Amino acid sequence: MRSVGALGAAVGLSAHVGALDSAAATRKGLDAGSGEIPRRPLGRTGVQVSAIGVGGHHLGDLSTVDDAVRLVHEAVDAGITFFENCWEYYNGKTENWLGRALRGRRDKVFLMTKVCTHGRSGQLALQMLEESLRRLQTDHLDLWQIHAIVYDNDPELAYAAGGVLEAFDQAKKQGKARFVGFTGHKDPAFHLKMLELGYPFDTVQMPLNPFDAGFHSFEKQVLPEVNRRGMAALGMKSMGGTAWAVKNRVVSADELLRYAMSLPVAVTICGMDSLEVLRQNLGIARGFTPMTDGEMDALRARCAPTAADGRYEPYKVSLRYDNPVTRLPHGFPIDPTQREVKDMLDKGTGTWEPR
Repeated sequence: MRSVGALGAAVGLSAHVGALDSAAATRKGLDAGSGEIPRRPLGRTGVQVSAIGVGGHHLGDLSTVDDAVRLVHEAVDAGITFFENCWEYYNGKTENWLGRALRGRRDKVFLMTKVCTHGRSGQLALQMLEESLRRLQTDHLDLWQIHAIVYDNDPELAYAAGGVLEAFDQAKKQGKARFVGFTGHKDPAFHLKMLELGYPFDTVQMPLNPFDAGFHSFEKQVLPEVNRRGMAALGMKSMGGTAWAVKNRVVSADELLRYAMSLPVAVTICGMDSLEVLRQNLGIARGFTPMTDGEMDALRARCAPTAADGRYEPYKVSLRYDNPVTRLPHGFPIDPTQREVKDMLDKGTGTWEPR
């Protein structure tokens, strides 16, 4: 189970490559593999991953586990190697479903999930790791990330003695996590603080789309710093989390995905809740041609008039994206009318008690 198949044989960046070379190598690989999904270097890790990845949350939106298995199998067979998940998604359902889908295919993928301590202890993080490994039916993760750095004291809590970063070190020593990183979608300042405090993360996940460029911009503030440090940038929310901009005909889904994939990132993680959406994304990813700088500038300009208030990036301005596992450990109120919040409160495991 230790093999990572083609990923292990891929030629990645040297551990000693400079940060600028890392960013340049990522850009150079954008149009690789005509007719196939390009592979890109995962920062300084020496691993390469598919330029598009399957997001874990939307697996839980499918009707049955069989539907999820079919989607994952088709994605793997099409050449997608990067699969994302999270300990808390749908009370563990999405990890369980992905684990079932990857039976017999684990060595073909780069598997990531996220830990949901939200400021609590490293001991709890390690308990969550064991649960994730059991659900995903594997003995190790390729990437383990902190989920949702979304409040101003989250960096301080992550770096506290006995916290999640100590769990990262232990998991790597035990061979249960190859690489580590963090995620968040609220404010670039919190990402920059996580970097400033100095832990040697391998990856940093952030929302990237043309609306972001004009509002609390991760693209302008965080992405250059991540690449400067030689870490791998992981893009998410290319559709703004809701695709409201597509539904309102401000921009097309193809434009949003092409824009996100044209940035200097290792992978763009996409939520896919049907085979139709998967196939649409594959149509863009195969033999991917990046946007020109002029095309990207024009799209940013078109999105700018509706970007400045965050209406098409609600995860930056609304608690709709902050579930009980995120908010309650901080003592913050929740929105009990949300479907997933109701589900977590009714069926959850109660791991959101204050630290």
